[in-house]
Amino acid sequence: MSDIHRTIDAVWRIESAKVIAGLARMVGDVGLAEDLAHDALVAALEQWPKSGVPDNPGAWLMASAKHKAIDQLRRGKMLERKHAELAHGLEEEQEKAVPALDAALDDPVGDDLLRLMFTACHPVLSTEARVALTLRLLGGLTTPEIARAFLVPEPTVAQRIVRAKRTLAEAHVPFEVPRASELTTRLASVLEVIYLIFNEGYSATAGEDWVRPALCEEALRLGRILAELTPREPEVHGLLALMEIQASRLRARVGPSGEAVLLLDQDRARWDQLLIRRGFAALERVEALGGSLGPYALQAAIAACHARARTAEETDWTRMTALYDALAQLAPSPVVEVNRAVAYGMAFGPAAGLEIVDALAAEPALARYHLLPTVRGDLLFKLGRFAEARVELERAAALTRNARERAVLLERVAACERAVNP
Repeated sequence: MSDIHRTIDAVWRIESAKVIAGLARMVGDVGLAEDLAHDALVAALEQWPKSGVPDNPGAWLMASAKHKAIDQLRRGKMLERKHAELAHGLEEEQEKAVPALDAALDDPVGDDLLRLMFTACHPVLSTEARVALTLRLLGGLTTPEIARAFLVPEPTVAQRIVRAKRTLAEAHVPFEVPRASELTTRLASVLEVIYLIFNEGYSATAGEDWVRPALCEEALRLGRILAELTPREPEVHGLLALMEIQASRLRARVGPSGEAVLLLDQDRARWDQLLIRRGFAALERVEALGGSLGPYALQAAIAACHARARTAEETDWTRMTALYDALAQLAPSPVVEVNRAVAYGMAFGPAAGLEIVDALAAEPALARYHLLPTVRGDLLFKLGRFAEARVELERAAALTRNARERAVLLERVAACERAVNP
């Protein structure tokens, strides 16, 4: 790839979301807005190698896309897709409100980006569709990149994106920030999507890589934008705090050969202190807003317990159990219980953790959840019940779809065998 094409690619990653968001407000259709933005990208690929990159490439892309929208209108193509009044409104916006529109688009984090977030993460879409559409529209990722990140076929991702845009159009989802009465529910959907993207990067569910830093970076970028756009929403800052602190460990989570390194075995000198400080600052913003901590803020407070400990032995496990108790009351789930068991096992001994885990044995939601037998095997090993531990860890290794995680679990199976037959 030539230098100019690398530059165009970088510009697109930075500017595409703002361009699509501005166009979507104009035409009222996310799918059409993306098509127009891509037309502008094609024009840039044709013209910039000859003329050079303009001083304000984002404004150039927006102006090019806007002109294409007007051209479509004049040829009547847009009238086939939109109501006559929308087309008329577009003409009026072009003629009367271009200066105001251009000023708004120069704002790097304006209302249009917030509208685009709420539209791409609308609950009318499936979770998978929301994730794919968000990465496409707000992350600037291509279909092949999204497919590689989630280890699914490219046609599957393409279908999800096409269907998502069609669903939004057919459901007449307005391109707007929800009213106050709907904001909490819709915001929860946005946060869930960003959280899912981050988690897939932090602990890949399948494949050969233990972590996928690019996905974590995309989630962090979206979280930081959202925090600036909604400064008085505690859970937005709570999620950002959680992601910043968790991301600080990414380098330490992978060994020299790409092998997985678990939390208690990590070299904490490799933790990114800048990200930790950013996480602490976001957590302080939550506390400054007042009120009780929400689920994301509680998880951030738990992550902060690890970040404050210079060594694994200095971790305040007792405080962590209290935080997990609060999280279990506020947002009860089997997965929270598994993590609570780990904290109890560290704070009060493996028998205390095993009591919690054993209560989850019949939970249907955890039937294929590999971390349940992983945690149970670890607690049994600490209790000296090596044969039972080996059975649990073998089951966990069979359930996980991540090769790096499977390798760690099989090493622990081997440790059980050595303990049984020294």
